[in-house]
Amino acid sequence: MMIIGKKKGGNMGKSGEVNKTSGRTEKKEWLLTGLYLLVFFIVASSIALMQPLEDTPPVYANAPDEHARYLVPQYICEHGTIPSGYDEEVRIPGYGSSYALYNVLPYIFMGYIMRLVRLFTENDLYLLYSARFVNVFFGLLMALTVRRLARRIFDEEAKKYYLDWLFCFLIMYLPQNLFLHTYVNTDSMAMLSTALILYALVAVYQDGFCLKNSAVLCIGVIFCALSYYNAYSYIVSAVLLCLAYFIRKKEDGKIRYDWKSMLHYAVPIVLVILFGAGWWFFRNYLLYDGDMLGLRTARKMQELYAVDKVNPLTSMTYQQMGYTPWQMMEETNYLTIQYASFIGAYGSLSIFANIWIYRIYKLLIFGGVLGYLLLLPWAWKKETGKSIFFHVNLLFCIFMTLFLGVYYAYTSDFQAQGRYVMPILIPVMLYVVKGMERVVHCLLIGGTTDDDGKRPLLAVVIKKDAAAAMLGRKIAALCVILVMAVIVFMLLWMVYGIAMPIYCQFQPVIF
Repeated sequence: MMIIGKKKGGNMGKSGEVNKTSGRTEKKEWLLTGLYLLVFFIVASSIALMQPLEDTPPVYANAPDEHARYLVPQYICEHGTIPSGYDEEVRIPGYGSSYALYNVLPYIFMGYIMRLVRLFTENDLYLLYSARFVNVFFGLLMALTVRRLARRIFDEEAKKYYLDWLFCFLIMYLPQNLFLHTYVNTDSMAMLSTALILYALVAVYQDGFCLKNSAVLCIGVIFCALSYYNAYSYIVSAVLLCLAYFIRKKEDGKIRYDWKSMLHYAVPIVLVILFGAGWWFFRNYLLYDGDMLGLRTARKMQELYAVDKVNPLTSMTYQQMGYTPWQMMEETNYLTIQYASFIGAYGSLSIFANIWIYRIYKLLIFGGVLGYLLLLPWAWKKETGKSIFFHVNLLFCIFMTLFLGVYYAYTSDFQAQGRYVMPILIPVMLYVVKGMERVVHCLLIGGTTDDDGKRPLLAVVIKKDAAAAMLGRKIAALCVILVMAVIVFMLLWMVYGIAMPIYCQFQPVIF
């Protein structure tokens, strides 16, 4: 699974002109990309326009904590400044704390867009929509970034079976991921940041450092740092992978580190990131007595103003009650709820999909990962040291995010919510699709041989001749297209068949 090998050049004729076939392929690419973005925009816009803001008992079709988060962009819209976490206007009633204590960059964008919209209308509903559509826009940017990432990490053989498009569909049309881009939150920017960081790192390892790749990396890290703490593992991985990039192997076989090149590229990147993100943590340091992350201040405010049910002085976490993390997960059915809300749970964890949607995704995810693991020893023979280190970092992002989700539920929040672990989405789906690619290649095309001339264990179904290979490609492409059709159907079923009828009970159609 060499995802960071050198990118191959374009299809050039002897005269140096781009082949006409390449031009037609590029035109097809733009058409498919436009359709892919349009479907995302239509479905995300439908949810953004229809879901209610305030609590709607007993169904609670409102997005999770949106009414509390929305206080921050409302303040910015009204005053034109970033609120302090101590401001009563942004304090969450009953909870005592404020989302202004945490990273607020998405809310800053929302607040100033709302100020712009307010020049034309004072309608509260349209101001809310303007805030929500900032995240819809972030979702479109993520969809475009994921598409560009797919074009880099999948080779031409995989693209013949549309596996690069399957990768995009599994990520952007996952009901829960799309949902995150439809209401006021910081998760949307965090998901965009993971795509930007991974794209930049793959581009760096394929093409080297340049102004474009460095700029994308800076934007991704800044967005990640100022959006959601659960995605911070990507910042750690970005640092490690950028440092590892400058390990060089001399002609005599000795390893050396290119300190000169590292400092040449790293210093400007670090300065841009410090300038772009450091101001926020310095501001917190001054406002909250050295509490740069705002976590300690949030707890103090809860102790002062929260009701007994959520006050740290009167309520107990599972950790304080003496449970082990595993006992907590058994007590709360943590794994089942976490999985279901990772695939799709709308409203305030109250609108779930049909059971078959969860089963199909379970089959796709676990089947793809299993296919990858079965062929792991053979496939990794050709991996370079840097490529293996890249995979180690992807696995770190997955497991660290999962760990933080459990830790947060164990030490402070009793809920298991898929949105806490959504940053694992891109790496997980990468391994899912790569697993499918290996199985397809072995079973339908007859596989390839390794350096010793031995075929993989599963490469026995179709003999490798021209007719069988062509048949295998057609079957593989058809299967992948059918899977993508099922993914789109499940998304539409979730949104228009399950969630939208509930939304219509509380929110009028305004088209």
